[in-house]
Amino acid sequence: MIRLENLSRFYRAGASVVRALDGVSLAIERGEFVAIMGASGSGKSTMMNIIGLLDRPTSGHYLLEGHDVGRLGDDALARLRSREFGFVFQQFNLLPRMSAVEQVELPLVYQHARQRRRQARAALARVGLAERARHRPTELSGGQQQRVAIARALVVNPRVVLADEPTGALDTATGEEVMQVFGDLVRHQGITVILVTHEADVASHADRLVRMRDGRVVEDTRRRVLLG
Repeated sequence: MIRLENLSRFYRAGASVVRALDGVSLAIERGEFVAIMGASGSGKSTMMNIIGLLDRPTSGHYLLEGHDVGRLGDDALARLRSREFGFVFQQFNLLPRMSAVEQVELPLVYQHARQRRRQARAALARVGLAERARHRPTELSGGQQQRVAIARALVVNPRVVLADEPTGALDTATGEEVMQVFGDLVRHQGITVILVTHEADVASHADRLVRMRDGRVVEDTRRRVLLG
């Protein structure tokens, strides 16, 4: 589904060049649960941004379903990003005056989608929050707020969910609860989940571990064989 071929991303910092990604080749299949680990500056977030079409590589190729997305213009990339990817971040980014269902509706408003409320309620049900649809963020626990954020990512029916340190603002027990939600998305709903984390306990929930250092992949271990 996702194939990176000799991908590099360089930045200029004054007179020097920062090699955020340095010749990365990686393939991710549909329905995989992948954790990307590495120290700060290892390139893991840069790689996630490129996979999510938020950034472009300096060189190399990124193929999505066999199509080289590097040939697409900005408008085409934006349409593809909104259709194929859902994003979940460390901070929940919920609006304080809006209910859970209204938060989840927001991506559909931007897409001018019909039947937004029904789709938003269905997305909340997918993460076990159907009964909390009318609650505002202050009436929800941290784990529930993050599940609202996950539902907001799911409401456009993406094939890939990209999660950047999604448990970083949560305590251990609540983080475990959120990781169970991601596991269910993969195993019961067939969604590909790519997770960036620096915590081994969080990465242990994934079926595959990709470890990065200095912009390169230094480890790629599968814990579960994909079926079908």
